[in-house]
Amino acid sequence: MDHKEQIQKTIDDNMVVLYMKGTKEMPMCGFSNAVVQVMNSYGIPYVDVNVLTDPEIRVKLTEISNWPTIPQLFIDGELVGGCDITLELHQSGELKNLLDTAEQKSLSNAD
Repeated sequence: MDHKEQIQKTIDDNMVVLYMKGTKEMPMCGFSNAVVQVMNSYGIPYVDVNVLTDPEIRVKLTEISNWPTIPQLFIDGELVGGCDITLELHQSGELKNLLDTAEQKSLSNAD
């Protein structure tokens, strides 16, 4: 499986995925850290992928998402956006709605 296929599989197989610099335990940039803090405040499990481990991840991720910056947050297979958009959605309450909808969909698919 090449990088692009692995990225797409990770996005498809997980309700919430955060491509970031560093890990959720040790973010390596302020923007990634800000999104981690927001995500952690919801207490919903999410997968973190460190783009610094392999430069090819970032290249292929950008090809998939058409989004040039890191971090990139995906919910239910869809790109939500980067740090600024995630913070705006969090402050407006829309991010919680997106997460709740994805969680409900995930629970109904598990039945």
